[in-house]
Amino acid sequence: MGRKLTVAIAQMNCIVGDIQHNVGQVFELADQALDQGADILVCPELTLTGYPPEDLLHRPEFLQQVADGLHRLQRQISGIALLVGHPQLEKERLYNAASLINDGKINGTYYKQLLPNFSVFDEKRYFTAGHEPLVLPINDVQLGITICEDIWQPEPTRAAVNAGAELIINLNASPFHAGKQHEREEIVGVRARENGLPIVYANMAGGQDELVFDAASCVINAKGICVQRFPAFQAGLFLASFSEIDGIINPDGGHVDALLGKEASIYEALVCGVRDYVNKNGFSGAIIGLSGGVDSALTLAVAADALGADRVEAVMMPSEFTAGISQTDAREQAEILGVHYREIPIKTMVESVETALEPVFNGLERDTTEENIQARIRGLLLMAISNKTGRIVLTTGNKSEMAVGYATLYGDMAGGFAVIKDVPKIMVYRLCDYRNQQQRVIPQRVLDRPPSAELRPDQIDQDSLPPYDVLDLIIELYVEQDYSIKQLIKETGFDPEIVKKIVRLVKLNEYKRRQAPPGVRISQRAFGRDRRYPITSGFQDTPAD
Repeated sequence: MGRKLTVAIAQMNCIVGDIQHNVGQVFELADQALDQGADILVCPELTLTGYPPEDLLHRPEFLQQVADGLHRLQRQISGIALLVGHPQLEKERLYNAASLINDGKINGTYYKQLLPNFSVFDEKRYFTAGHEPLVLPINDVQLGITICEDIWQPEPTRAAVNAGAELIINLNASPFHAGKQHEREEIVGVRARENGLPIVYANMAGGQDELVFDAASCVINAKGICVQRFPAFQAGLFLASFSEIDGIINPDGGHVDALLGKEASIYEALVCGVRDYVNKNGFSGAIIGLSGGVDSALTLAVAADALGADRVEAVMMPSEFTAGISQTDAREQAEILGVHYREIPIKTMVESVETALEPVFNGLERDTTEENIQARIRGLLLMAISNKTGRIVLTTGNKSEMAVGYATLYGDMAGGFAVIKDVPKIMVYRLCDYRNQQQRVIPQRVLDRPPSAELRPDQIDQDSLPPYDVLDLIIELYVEQDYSIKQLIKETGFDPEIVKKIVRLVKLNEYKRRQAPPGVRISQRAFGRDRRYPITSGFQDTPAD
């Protein structure tokens, strides 16, 4: 009989910094994997700390807790091998490591060779790169161990194969952005074909601040074909088996979960991000200022799906400029979703503030100042309810608005988590349509009406902004792909003055974005930890001819 190996892949939802919790999860999963007949349990990159631990890694007591947790696993895991990610301090150098524990011993520790230092990653700030492969046997199958970024370049896998690896295990904490799973499997497929051996890609699950880890672990055979794919956005334990055929280790195959479509994956990322941010930070629920508009409608749907209707409160705060149909539509959506709903009119509060400011504003024309007073009163009310109830305020601004500053500091930007801050306006509509296809929860009129802040008579967004298909493309090319003004005009054919106006607004409003709450990252470059521009800057793009 040829060699056989059963690998249990743990799509773990770790809590950053809670080493005791994460170690406890490993013990539970090891028991489950043993009961299911697995030979080895594979856990994600930096399992013990969660990802990314950031400057916690500078604290000696934190690293000591990691070492203690690893020692507990070494002493108490029995009957099954364990491959687990953790930071490792060695001779005053810190490594992003993975250790193979078996029979009460650490058989070997691998140090990640390629340290990403781009996008949301800062690993060179903390870690020293490893240089050596690690190949160890389980059931006489030679396992080559790599970590995350190592699989994106050929050298680490090639080194493991040259050291005798028959199967590559790649541990990951790979964050989501739209289209990421296709990119991963394409790259892993290239590595598998280059070296003629199968690869297990094991990924983390769950949300951590702006990041969401979408799991979707997979097994790729030696031809580069995905023969098993496990559920996206779902924590759990999943088995992959391998058998020897003609002296070569091959995956037995199994269920291949379908890849989620773009809207489905983004929506699931938003739900996951909200659920874990609220729960891991100990909030009792969430509050949304529901306006009758599309952004707050999507935010409410996501919150209800993430937390359950009983933990979500919607507050409609009509002013003298709020259309009656906005109140009707807001009330209808709250009823459909079954969330708690209340209305708090703000007209008299606005009048009171304006009366107090009348001596200051005497002789000056009405402008956005008065509009912002309305938004700030709403922010005040929502934060007061949050303080009293322990529920977090979820803000409702989208990426298009955040890019150009079409939002009010200490008003609609006031809150703890910005659910759709990385979702462009056009995608907001597509996500609403997607959610309504599952079950109609957003009144159709909300989607059909022209978007409006309703802060002055007959106001619509297009009074101040270009059409959203124009705006969103400019933002995508300028913010996410670093196009210059010249390139933007040439690529799009848009009016040069509109392009220059939008670019100017993006630059001017960096100070606002710095004061915005964190929110779920769904693009390849989100505002925040992904895109780090100075607030004070004299840089000017090359002017268009």
